[in-house]
Amino acid sequence: MAAAQVQRMSRLMVKTLRDDPADAETLSHKLLVRAGYVRRNAAGIWTWLPLGKKVLDNISNIVREEMDAIGAQEVLLPALLPKEAYEASGRWDEYGDLLFRLKDRKGADYLLGPTHEEIFTQTVKDQCTSYKDLPVMLYQIQTKYRDEARPRSGVLRGREFQMKDSYSFDTTDEGLAESYALHREAYRKIFARLGLDYRIVSAVSGAMGGSASEEFLAPAAAGEDTFVDCPSCEYAANTEAVTFAATAVDAAGTGPVEELDTPDTPTIESLAALLGVPASATLKNLLVKVDGEIVAVGVPGDREVDLGKLGEHLAPAVVELVTAEDFADRPDLVRGYVGPQGLDEVRYIADPRVAPGTAWVTGANKADTHARNVVCGRDFEVDDHLDVVVVEEGDPCPACGAGLKLDRAIEIGHIFQLGRKYADTFQLDVLGQQGKPVRVTMGSYGIGISRAVAALAEQTADGQGLCWPAEVAPADVHVVAAGKALQTEVALDVAARLAEAGLRVLVDDRAGVSPGVKFTDAELLGVPKILVVGRRAGEGVVELKERRTGEREELALEEAVSRLRG
Repeated sequence: MAAAQVQRMSRLMVKTLRDDPADAETLSHKLLVRAGYVRRNAAGIWTWLPLGKKVLDNISNIVREEMDAIGAQEVLLPALLPKEAYEASGRWDEYGDLLFRLKDRKGADYLLGPTHEEIFTQTVKDQCTSYKDLPVMLYQIQTKYRDEARPRSGVLRGREFQMKDSYSFDTTDEGLAESYALHREAYRKIFARLGLDYRIVSAVSGAMGGSASEEFLAPAAAGEDTFVDCPSCEYAANTEAVTFAATAVDAAGTGPVEELDTPDTPTIESLAALLGVPASATLKNLLVKVDGEIVAVGVPGDREVDLGKLGEHLAPAVVELVTAEDFADRPDLVRGYVGPQGLDEVRYIADPRVAPGTAWVTGANKADTHARNVVCGRDFEVDDHLDVVVVEEGDPCPACGAGLKLDRAIEIGHIFQLGRKYADTFQLDVLGQQGKPVRVTMGSYGIGISRAVAALAEQTADGQGLCWPAEVAPADVHVVAAGKALQTEVALDVAARLAEAGLRVLVDDRAGVSPGVKFTDAELLGVPKILVVGRRAGEGVVELKERRTGEREELALEEAVSRLRG
């Protein structure tokens, strides 16, 4: 085994902090800054300092090894991209303010790439002309850019971030399914090697298009994604992908529509209190604009509309709430008293819980007036049933009916079967076996490299600091010289011997730094094994500590070295 490098803290650019940064909210943000792994340059923009860069590179190398193992080929595309490709796909407009846009000195438009489907498609179109050139899987580890409105949580949500994105190109849907399965298994191996606790959940494709879509989520309190997990079966999904099956109801016994005088009841709460009915018996109608067109969305009164979920269903259309000005332009829409019955020229979307035959108390489209016994399918029609409510703890599992559990997580990976969306846009065809053009089908697969650093910190840190898994850590062993010249001399000698055996060694040989500070820093930096060369060094005795468990043992120096060498 080749000798590894010894990193001496007396020469290493690392500055640890005793206190949390004032602007830090999440555990990973606090610890990565305090341990000197990253430094903030501006909102959402970070410098990776030497130790942080080593962790980032270790994750990248694991990803690279597993991608190579499935036959994917690494490339590197530019981050600075011409407008035309994204204009052709429609994403120049769809991305909106998320895109970093710029002009060159000649006035031509460019962007900093948020993702590279368009450019990979063009690359394959240029390089592959026959079915014999396919299938092919390409990947890159690249810096991506998104102009987040509120960059936060340290490197978890930045405006510049590291990502592995890969793309598969096949001539058949069966081939796409095989490429997707290869990536899925590679991701399982990657996250297992990283030491991440993760869940594979069903997801929606949204603006990405395509059919099958799954997310890899790392459960963590700092997570911005909410997912559901069924305790009774294997079902797990992003909340935006949870569905509810509509069940028709027999409305034969429901009386005719009855209008009710309900002054000063513009909210569900005030209406339910006045009539003495549960909120679940009322029908809430939210008005939104979809690409500028007013659309009504109906859900039971005790539920909220999930605008993110609605947006995913209607992507790439832009969804926004109506304003007071919109009501002024439409006197037929009475604010606080809208009902689906009698709505003219308004598309009506309803949650599946608003099923045919269900009867509701809802707005009567008159000020201070509601209506009772308004039946779906009899008094109003639903143009589209879409599952758009905010999922709640205890909602029925779509697979087995048991109550679902909610949890927070960090999205660390996402895989899509894109299909032919981008191939159609760029006319990506190859000559088929029969001598005729065949349209290529694609998959898209992403892993957040810098995000994985934060996710690992969130999941593995303890009250003393970071606690990296072995394959990810910036070193295998942290040797601490807790004393004066003798301890430092022994520590450097031990470090050299361990490095000769192929172990990556960080040695704290700083002069003028107290043992207490060195011990605190060793806990904070999070290297898996800590070897303390202390007061008994002259006797040939050292202390070996497991960072994760806290277990420590005094050993003869030679035995400690032998044990660490394995």
